[in-house]
Amino acid sequence: VQRLTPADITVKRIRWRKAFDKLPSALKAGWMLDPSSDPVEPGPGETWPDLWIATGRATLPLSIRVKERSDGRTFVVQTQDPRWRNDAYDLVVAPAHDQLTGPNVLSITGSPHRVTPARLAESAPAFADRLEKLPEPRVAVLIGGRSRAYDLPEAYAAILVERIRDAIDGHCGSLMMTFSRRTPEAAKATMIARLSDLPGWIWDGTGPNPYFAFLHYADHVLVTIDSANMAAEAASTGKPVHILPMTPRRKADKFDRLHADLEARGVSRPFDRWLDEDWTYEPLDETGRAARVVLERMGRA
Repeated sequence: VQRLTPADITVKRIRWRKAFDKLPSALKAGWMLDPSSDPVEPGPGETWPDLWIATGRATLPLSIRVKERSDGRTFVVQTQDPRWRNDAYDLVVAPAHDQLTGPNVLSITGSPHRVTPARLAESAPAFADRLEKLPEPRVAVLIGGRSRAYDLPEAYAAILVERIRDAIDGHCGSLMMTFSRRTPEAAKATMIARLSDLPGWIWDGTGPNPYFAFLHYADHVLVTIDSANMAAEAASTGKPVHILPMTPRRKADKFDRLHADLEARGVSRPFDRWLDEDWTYEPLDETGRAARVVLERMGRA
């Protein structure tokens, strides 16, 4: 929203006391918040905000309270599928692959995120000396990890890494690789060991995060199938996005729907071990679209 209209943003981080964390949302009260949480109630001389945007199930009781305590003055937006009192929020911004419907539901491809071409360009200069002169094509590889739907065991990581290596070697390109916090350590170690001799940079988690710069300088982006966030962020670049397979642990219908959506939009294709084709598309700006809808519903457009 701040990209479209002047706004003062205050970030509130909350957590519930451990003893109450797993209680149903309907039973949680403000006094159960951990003392480390930011205060939610307005302080002396303050008023309730015009707009409240919250994410995560922990925020649900607070979103309901804000709506009630502000006498409806605050426009409440909940992201993702709340799965509790879905009709109580002014707007629910939910991933289309969750198939949530309702008059107050806005479905978007992926989930809201911070990535825009402008933000990537702003982040690039800090890493230009290390990335700008890398051999082309520069290939950004974004590795996820174990989840309810997928896994990345060491043996499969070894197979996957050889396919990535073939693709980069076959075009005399370079590698820009980063891992998520969910990447199993054994898989991570295998991938680093087998790719570290390629031109490029495998970020080890130390120092400033080059993630945005990787996306900016990339000619191709490879993303593991398990991460809706990384896929949506890659789709904001307008660059070819290749989806890397992983070992399935259970049916993953929602991920199938997400990737079918991205393919239909011309964003991504399954990784085929080669980088022979380039393609372009209008960068997805689903976060911007959601912001415009919020402002329209608030009467601020």
